[in-house]
Amino acid sequence: MTAHPAIPLAGVIGNPIGHSLSPAVHGFWLRRYGIRGHYIPMQIAPEDLAEVLRALPKAGFVGCNVTIPHKEAVFALADAVTDRAARIGAANTLTFQPDGTIHADNTDGYGFIANLHAGAPLWRADAGPAAVLGAGGAARAIVASLLDAGVPELHIANRTRARAEALQAEFGDRIRVHDWAEVGAMLADVATLVNTSSLGMGGGGDRVPMAALPPEAVVTDCVYTPLITPFLADAAARGCTVVDGLGMLLHQAVPGFERWFGRTPEVTPELRQTVLDQ
Repeated sequence: MTAHPAIPLAGVIGNPIGHSLSPAVHGFWLRRYGIRGHYIPMQIAPEDLAEVLRALPKAGFVGCNVTIPHKEAVFALADAVTDRAARIGAANTLTFQPDGTIHADNTDGYGFIANLHAGAPLWRADAGPAAVLGAGGAARAIVASLLDAGVPELHIANRTRARAEALQAEFGDRIRVHDWAEVGAMLADVATLVNTSSLGMGGGGDRVPMAALPPEAVVTDCVYTPLITPFLADAAARGCTVVDGLGMLLHQAVPGFERWFGRTPEVTPELRQTVLDQ
């Protein structure tokens, strides 16, 4: 008999999971590079998470992505975590070692910064203060990545001020917290503006007053449905450079694919279009 090498398996776990675009991203790369591997969506209930994670390496899985509501839980279950995952307190990329141990990382911040550089090649973190709208899970990774990149000051506004203050307490004295009613004034002199909230999802929601926002600012939105949200459209009307949120999803997938399938994939216009067509 001829020995056949194991086919690497990976996937994305969440609850629910049907909305995830990750299978389209990784499936595109597997086909593009002719890799004999598979990437599948897996809907896992919270009460089954620990048992399923320990079983996946035994079933031939080399790793998986993690989406809501499991990012904090898998961080706690991992045998080893990267420094950036530890700083954020959540993981979105798991790699299973040959002995079955679980290595956890968070690539959301990497994807965010890579997307900014791709969509606004002249962007510099040290160009001036940054402002972040929202203080949820996505904000944690983005705040950490902006601070690490070198923003001199970071303003945060959230509808629930206490959540923004919690980020300030954790990430240090470069953070400035503002009431949600102060968002318009907060944008004066801002060089980088990021929306991490659900504001504008589906094309609706409140509008952010942008009269004080400098036209030289780079503005990005984590929401990518629609691709150009009202938030980005308003910023573009002021003359700002805008970067849509889809690229963050695509770029954060790169490190995991590289670890699991042994090839560094490229984020290309063809990949973007394939995902948009889903």
